[in-house]
Amino acid sequence: MKNILGMCCVLLAISALPVRAIDSFTISDIRVEGLQRISAGTVFNYLPIKVGDQIDAETAQESIRQLFRTGFFDDVSLEQEGTVLIVKVKERPSIADVKIKGNKALDSDTLMDGMKQIGLAQGRVFNQSILDRVVQELKTQYFAQGKYAADIVTRVTPLDRNRVSINVDINEGKTAKIKQINVVGNQAFNDKELDKRFKLGTPNVFSFFTHKDRYSKQKLAADLESLQSFYQDRGYLDFNIDSTQVTISPDKRDIYITINIGEGEKYTISDFSIKGRLEVPESELISLVTVQPGDVYARKEISASRKAIADRLADEGYAFASVRAVPDIDKDNLSASFTFFVDPGRRIYIRRIDISGNTTTQDEVIRRELRQLEGAWYSASKIQRSRVRLQRLGFFDDVKIDTPQVPGSPDQVDLKIEVKERATGSVLFGVGFSDADGLLLQASVSQKNLFGTGRELNLSFDNSSVTQVLNLQYLNPYHTIDGISRGFTIFRREVDADEADTAEYITDTTGAGVNYRFPLSEFNSLNAGLSYERIELEETSETPPEIASFIEENPSSDIGKITGNVARDTRDSILYPTVGTLQRLSWELSLPGGDLEYYKVNYRAAWYRPLTKSIVFKASGELGYGDGFGDTEELPFFKNFFAGGAGTVRGYEARSLGPRDSGDTPEPLGGSRRVLFNAELLFPIPGTEGKDKRFSLFVDGGQVFGPDQSVDLSDLRISAGLAFNWFSPLGPLSVSYGVAINDEEEDETEAVQVTLGRFFR
Repeated sequence: MKNILGMCCVLLAISALPVRAIDSFTISDIRVEGLQRISAGTVFNYLPIKVGDQIDAETAQESIRQLFRTGFFDDVSLEQEGTVLIVKVKERPSIADVKIKGNKALDSDTLMDGMKQIGLAQGRVFNQSILDRVVQELKTQYFAQGKYAADIVTRVTPLDRNRVSINVDINEGKTAKIKQINVVGNQAFNDKELDKRFKLGTPNVFSFFTHKDRYSKQKLAADLESLQSFYQDRGYLDFNIDSTQVTISPDKRDIYITINIGEGEKYTISDFSIKGRLEVPESELISLVTVQPGDVYARKEISASRKAIADRLADEGYAFASVRAVPDIDKDNLSASFTFFVDPGRRIYIRRIDISGNTTTQDEVIRRELRQLEGAWYSASKIQRSRVRLQRLGFFDDVKIDTPQVPGSPDQVDLKIEVKERATGSVLFGVGFSDADGLLLQASVSQKNLFGTGRELNLSFDNSSVTQVLNLQYLNPYHTIDGISRGFTIFRREVDADEADTAEYITDTTGAGVNYRFPLSEFNSLNAGLSYERIELEETSETPPEIASFIEENPSSDIGKITGNVARDTRDSILYPTVGTLQRLSWELSLPGGDLEYYKVNYRAAWYRPLTKSIVFKASGELGYGDGFGDTEELPFFKNFFAGGAGTVRGYEARSLGPRDSGDTPEPLGGSRRVLFNAELLFPIPGTEGKDKRFSLFVDGGQVFGPDQSVDLSDLRISAGLAFNWFSPLGPLSVSYGVAINDEEEDETEAVQVTLGRFFR
């Protein structure tokens, strides 16, 4: 309003100009008076007249109007001396400095940048209307944070040389809190039940973190939608929010919210039908409808049915299908029948696939993972699966897929794939730590996307107090065009079990192998490998009798092995899964006729389900079994299963659970059978984005059993605690705090466990 009044005053001043004092004449010269900072050239640039022009009352008014519009002047007038035009101006002051004081909730640098963008900054021409805009915007920002008592006072201090100093004094006041939320008109559900539907609420012990007690117009709108969904998902088809009142106390500290509702009556579904142009068999579409006659009306089920029908049509190429659910309401019988009207629209196909963002990865590596092809009919499920497959490669931090329509072609879209590559190669010389293995000295040259071909090469050396490993691996994930992979490995591994706080012995193993992976379907695969190992065993001074006798009989062994697994993996990511399952049955079988004959079978299952956008629930279990055959009576001791520690049951020392040897100081011996389970709630660190850092609340359980023991689930050891996982620059870091729940006297517990440089469980 102030700006409008100011403009009106300017217009009145212009219209009131005594133009009759200026006779019509031809300008021989123009002189400008009153300038301090602005150059005369700037004035001449904005004047619509020049020397030699004819001036009269109308052109004089237009000249004044143009100079006022520059915003440089508080006053402009024209005078005549013979044929000389005199332009008299009064410059607006310039801003010498701007100071903000009293702001805590709003960052000073951000505020200064914002004011600079709208012209309130040092060196700029001062304009009172701009300062007024700043005040109003600041109040809006504080109101959005619930600081309704915020007071903003501005002081403009004149300085020499026509300058001003601007001070903005802010008294933020206290944040207003929601004192009461009152729902009026509810009869079917009590207040306590309805309160659960609101993200807004009155102060409680967690309000400091959740800010639930801070009013927000957007949050209230979301809560009203949640309230409406709650009622309409329970049969109240006619539910309506009649009015909403938000009031604030006189001291601007307390907010009261009143919501008036009309519940209406509870309806059931009497029938449903599907009509329209059905490009998919009607029986198939009917099977996608999740409501049945006699069910209580639920809006979410109707919406889910509409989406399922639209998604099914999208898989047939009808990307823009419309499905409307129209009710026929019978108020007398409190029932409603629904008709799903289907308009599939045009059938769409993919014209072209464009890939961007891959500076290293070859296009072929990306294209071979795609399930949606160029020239084929559009399929929503194939596009989604393509995105998941690209994420699972591990080459990209992010994968975005868009399907813009081709201009002028209503039945064509392009598939645009944008990837953000991550570093897949590394030369690492580092130090890690594991509670199980102690200090880890690591050196590796690794490239998981060799020359952008998707092939993997890894040469690594790990040295800890327990193990020394030299390993060379090569993998071609597309050995054949059908996706059969082939990998080679050569390794040497030495294990000093004395340092691992288990039964003491030393093994030195050298081996090599080849492995193939066969994709059986989109989610199923078969891995099969053949390898050779040369194993040399050595006693120590404290090797227990049951191990010493085996070493005496088998100081060195040559073993040929068949290894492999069959797996079903529907997870959306390997590194950061949020949804899906993993089931894997793996085996290790020595070839008959070798020095040692044994087998090991292991079954692992994991299930991931998102509870919210950022919280994921994980449940997993594992069963392992091994034994000897032929001339080998039982599973060789160095192939035993172990439990306890960061990879299995946190809260217990690494490899500490299960049978112990018969030595003077009994140490864990491991076992031929193992049972593990895990339940975990994964969530990000509050206030951070990205998936590389996560907390988890966990419950672990497990035990190993010897060949002479029966598997008794009551012997399982259980722990619970909190863990932190981070893909740090030095490698995966895991820190857990676990509490043993049912430990026995002989068990060795360890609350804090740290692992750096090894992958998470």
